[in-house]
Amino acid sequence: MREYVETMQPSRPSSAGTDLSIAGVERPAVEFRNIDISYGKFVAVRDFSLSIRKGSFVTLLGPSGCGKTTILRSIAGLVDISGGKIMIDGRRVDDVPIYKRNIGLVFQSYALFPHKSVFDNVAFGLKYHDVPKADIARKVGKALEMVRLPGSEKKLPSQLSGGQQQRIALARAIVFEPQVLLLDEPLSALDANMREEMRVEIKKIQKETGITAIFVTHDQEEALSMSDRIVVMNAGMAEQIGTPEQVYEQPGTAFVADFLGKANMLRGVVSALDGQVASITLAGGQSIKVIAPTRLDSGMRLTIVIRPQKIAVGCRSCANTLKGRVVCTSYLGGSALYEIDIGTGLPVRASTMINGQVAREGETIDISFDASACVLLDEQGLLIA
Repeated sequence: MREYVETMQPSRPSSAGTDLSIAGVERPAVEFRNIDISYGKFVAVRDFSLSIRKGSFVTLLGPSGCGKTTILRSIAGLVDISGGKIMIDGRRVDDVPIYKRNIGLVFQSYALFPHKSVFDNVAFGLKYHDVPKADIARKVGKALEMVRLPGSEKKLPSQLSGGQQQRIALARAIVFEPQVLLLDEPLSALDANMREEMRVEIKKIQKETGITAIFVTHDQEEALSMSDRIVVMNAGMAEQIGTPEQVYEQPGTAFVADFLGKANMLRGVVSALDGQVASITLAGGQSIKVIAPTRLDSGMRLTIVIRPQKIAVGCRSCANTLKGRVVCTSYLGGSALYEIDIGTGLPVRASTMINGQVAREGETIDISFDASACVLLDEQGLLIA
């Protein structure tokens, strides 16, 4: 069983079903208790546990096939679990029919009825929630105002842009005030500018309504910008759970470091220890200094993780300075992304704001970074803390 890092909740919640509200602690909005999901002999999700606070925005982030969408569909009742429990507000729901779960769901493909008006699309789910006819128009109008499309009730989906259709899909999901809002890669079909606009809109609406939201994406930028907590998924299991800052600044495994931000990972050996500072000799002979956790020993092999944004190019302004040769330059307007050969076999990536000329391919330059910018992983690829 893969060990994963849970920075804000116990890593393995008990399946005993303790009612936290009795002890004066607010009951979680959603709990996954050691769930498994299998398709024949294939295990899509293994021993997954997660506790989600009411009113929070949690993102399941990971590559295709990691199990994130399967988990989302399981809480909606679209996928059966093979083991464990799913709880909403302290009530087990994995054996409850879909229409009784009070879940709002926004699909990647919008899933609007093309022959129905905007009003009828948004109002569609209200009939399953026993809403009086006199209240339907008011609720639909309020939902359309929240997504900034008032007055569009009579239009057909074909008369709307992709971004507007996604707003209608969101209005339909929130109109009946569900306990949980599920968003399955809702922005992937939009262009870059519209995606950025919709990120802000979805987060704003989630905060205004106070609804608990679970968001699925493979886009790290979406996850970092929108989430209260991120669950980084890999091969059906949670690799790390924490705030955006925690999973980015302190990746718990090599997978998290590489997937979230494409960090540089330099292999080396501890060559000297001096109090809280350790010297690490890299392949190729260059040496860097890092802040030494208590678990370091001389001769220990480890991996140093450094984010591209924490490396300065063409200067000696930090504690560590390495010589390198530029092998690739990508000009990005106000910044540049460099790949630099420092003799370790893999180029170091540095993303830096441009101050003066852009370094050219083949140029020999210095790169520098602080000792505190380094995160250390052991030989198994786990965080050394």
